[in-house]
Amino acid sequence: MPYRQTTARVAAQEAKRAALLDAAHALLASGGFRAVSVKAVAARAAVSTGSVYSYFPDKSSLLAAAFRIAADVELDAVREACRPDPADEPGWRTARRLGRAVDTFARRAMRGRTLAWALLLEPVDPAVEAARLEYRRAYGATFAQVVHDGVAQGELPAQDVALSAAALVGAIGEALAGPLSPLGADAGASGAAVADAGPGGPAVADAHPDRVVAADAERDRVVAAILRCCLGVVSPPALPASLPPATHGASPTSTSRLGPTPPVPASKEIP
Repeated sequence: MPYRQTTARVAAQEAKRAALLDAAHALLASGGFRAVSVKAVAARAAVSTGSVYSYFPDKSSLLAAAFRIAADVELDAVREACRPDPADEPGWRTARRLGRAVDTFARRAMRGRTLAWALLLEPVDPAVEAARLEYRRAYGATFAQVVHDGVAQGELPAQDVALSAAALVGAIGEALAGPLSPLGADAGASGAAVADAGPGGPAVADAHPDRVVAADAERDRVVAAILRCCLGVVSPPALPASLPPATHGASPTSTSRLGPTPPVPASKEIP
């Protein structure tokens, strides 16, 4: 008769695996993938290294699982931000949904810089990179729905929805590369004022108030710039058929199908 595990044993195994993933996630958030070793995970979870291999055949599978745990949290937050809100006024529904999504994505990333850098940009092994590509496609599908709805509601011009969504994902990720980089110029003053306690982590309690304010101002600046770029992707200003090469491009007063691009107030999406 084949051996069947008891319900209690299965529950214990699931709890142990969850504890290992919690340990890996904590290490990932504090030090990136370079900090997540089998030995470090075992030590943090207070188990032997052999126990880790009982649940994950190799380091790559452990890293990929840790990536998925963290990435799921961030993807769910952006999906929630993209949901239609009945309070959004007609004509601005698409812009507000994009505004909430960009605000959520960028602010969470800049409040948990180490984790965000690991999830988005840190060089990783093939197993993690494959998972990273899956999540990029998932973000693309999320933004594609927003763009599709905007076109259907007449708020956006007709366009290749999938291509526009991919451009949005790329624009957001690339725009954050500098601010999130451990070696970037922006990572110094503002990054030191924010705790890397995980995605969306709060400012450290003993951070100097001026540095916290500086960090908030930097986030406001980055979020506003990314949002304006995203609005330009899905609803570019109308241009004449031909312009002199030296002046080709949108003027500051150009308008799009969403109307004149308004200023983005600090800590808020577009009005």
